[in-house]
Amino acid sequence: MTRKINAPVIKDMKQAKLQYSRKLPTIAQFDALEHWLIVLRDTDAKQEWPIFPYSAALQKRYNRLQQDRDGGPSVLITDLPNDKACRVALATLKPEQPAFSILTLSRKLINGHRDFHPTELGIAIVGFSPKQSERVAEAVLAAALAAAADMPDYRSKPEKRGRLELVKLHGVATKHGFRRTFAEDAGNALARYLTALPHNELTPALYRERITRLAGEYGWESQFLGIKQLEEKKAGAFLAVAQGSPHKDGGILHLRYQPAGGASTGGLALVGKGICFDTGGVNLKPHNGMVGMHEDMGGSAVALGTLLALTRLKVRFPVDCWLAICTNHIGPDAYNPGDIITAVDGATIEVVHTDAEGRMVLADTLVLASRAEPGLIIDYATLTGACVYALGKAYSGVFTNRADLLPDLIKAGVDSGERVWPFPMDDDYDEALESKFADIKQCSADPGADHILGARFLKRFVKNDCPWIHMDLSGDNHKGGLAHIPTDTTGFGVRFTLNLLLDKKIIK
Repeated sequence: MTRKINAPVIKDMKQAKLQYSRKLPTIAQFDALEHWLIVLRDTDAKQEWPIFPYSAALQKRYNRLQQDRDGGPSVLITDLPNDKACRVALATLKPEQPAFSILTLSRKLINGHRDFHPTELGIAIVGFSPKQSERVAEAVLAAALAAAADMPDYRSKPEKRGRLELVKLHGVATKHGFRRTFAEDAGNALARYLTALPHNELTPALYRERITRLAGEYGWESQFLGIKQLEEKKAGAFLAVAQGSPHKDGGILHLRYQPAGGASTGGLALVGKGICFDTGGVNLKPHNGMVGMHEDMGGSAVALGTLLALTRLKVRFPVDCWLAICTNHIGPDAYNPGDIITAVDGATIEVVHTDAEGRMVLADTLVLASRAEPGLIIDYATLTGACVYALGKAYSGVFTNRADLLPDLIKAGVDSGERVWPFPMDDDYDEALESKFADIKQCSADPGADHILGARFLKRFVKNDCPWIHMDLSGDNHKGGLAHIPTDTTGFGVRFTLNLLLDKKIIK
């Protein structure tokens, strides 16, 4: 019997309120808050800092800190000699630093307050030009919001923490109130929270229930293609993976955001791999490979988080979200190497390795998503270990069937701080996927560039020549956090995608 969820999808999605001013704080404003983050434009060590509350005392302490260490600027964490002993985290920054470096510094600043869980936080941006100050402030705000987001905690005595309720931002002039930063944070927080849930709290049935509740809250159209419906559609690639589970609760969930008065065709399709637990199937993973496999649904969580962010921003184009949700279990009904599977488009697939299940569930999902001829498809998947071997966990890999998009993909990674790197997609890679018994092999039995072969396999199932981007999320989990994200689970992809769509404007 399926357990029902009584708790909210996330414990608390409430975000802090923001107040901002182009003026630096006064002494009275400074003393009114117990926690401050200060970012100062990097200057010559002998040069006097601009005047702001306690600047002289802070400069002396910062210079002593710099003298005691080698290398680049460090973060000063100190208490001020005032009645409240205000806690300050301060760093200097060269404005030309890339986004990743600014976001990383911002995470270190907010970490200086992590143990106190402030309910109110002051941020002062000092010495930058108006455009520079807005860029730096956005990064610091993003880090503060990311640190405040709820994450699953099942300890009998969970950590007591206050909720960040107010951020007072000084030294910044902005017309938009960082609306996009708040939307990105909501999407990223959702992706991280869902990805971090243990499998017994996020089976396919429970996952679907959580998403259905979100759909009702945000007005998304929702259609679930369960096992019976997928059997009718002859979606054999998805069903091959799902059949190993004793619980027939898998399926493909289709959500749709339709803007008021906007176009009803074209737009964006987001596709996500949602393997709620991956044992590897008959090709069973070793113990070390099994650890963390409850996060193999991270691609679907990023797709869902991106949908949430775009919905909050009320974008003017429709967004479809296709989530391939199931488990890859071992059992008497599990699929086997050597099986010949027929996908929903009629293509036959020779199974080589049952732990290459992600490309199987995505194959049918991509066919269904591309039949509507969207203006762009982006799929997200923790697809291959080969991409981790190639890039490590600080980048994610990207692939596309439109070579002209490659500069925008790289630039979106640089500008967003969620860095990506493209890989080749030449036709001759398909030689490794040639089968004597079927239209295509699922993967190659020989060692090699499986991340590229996985992308070539998926491209086979993108119909109608739709523009398509595949993200192999090697950066979805990074020990100690990544950029502005303080948790191992990073939610990598939401911020990147919004930059790609809203700044690079790649949807025609």
